[in-house]
Amino acid sequence: METRVQEIAAGIFRLSTLVPTAGAGGMTFNQFLLVADEPMLFHCGQKALFPSVSKAAGSVIDLHRLRWIGYSHLEADECGALNDWLAASPNATVAHGRMGCNLWLNDQALRPPRVLADGEVVDLGGKRVRFIATPHVPHCWDAALLFDESTGTLFTSDLLTQFGDPPSLTSGDVLGPATAVEQRLKFTPISAQTAPTVRKLADLNPSTLAVMHGSSYSGAGKPVLDGLASFYDAQLRAGLGQG
Repeated sequence: METRVQEIAAGIFRLSTLVPTAGAGGMTFNQFLLVADEPMLFHCGQKALFPSVSKAAGSVIDLHRLRWIGYSHLEADECGALNDWLAASPNATVAHGRMGCNLWLNDQALRPPRVLADGEVVDLGGKRVRFIATPHVPHCWDAALLFDESTGTLFTSDLLTQFGDPPSLTSGDVLGPATAVEQRLKFTPISAQTAPTVRKLADLNPSTLAVMHGSSYSGAGKPVLDGLASFYDAQLRAGLGQG
């Protein structure tokens, strides 16, 4: 498996690996490297992908420069290779919310994590990233997302997941393919809080949506996220919520 590198916004690099056996027609597993004075990796990937992904990241920066590691929630493709990254990047600290630290990081991370408050902004030097707690969105109690204020990039984790190997970045339709995947896999535990949480993300008015599986999106992100929230509302009204 080869990890491909694409800059999707200024100083934000998508590290993408196609796993042909995942999903219908395969699925990309994407990590994002934010290049700044204190570089940050968002999503760690599975342990099996670490050699390929770390080589790709190393083509962008010296891994010894990596200062921060983040992810959305406890799952193999989010944080499975965390300790491999910490070992390869001795100056890096993993950062997450109190729940994420209590559930896993305090016990399992090679080094103590940095606890982030909901809405806290970390100045990376050239980029400012905001930590946003989103419990159970896309799933898991500890779920959180990241917003880079400097480029207007929202890192959506599993929200807007698409099957296959689409382009790295698109201004076309991602909502249609994503809701088709949601209907098939039902991976989001839809509750009365799901759509409001997504609408709060929409109100950030992101100009880039950095998607963990599938194409990232360039353009007005608010209508896309509002459409996703409306989909969740309809699913809940139809009694199809999983939460």
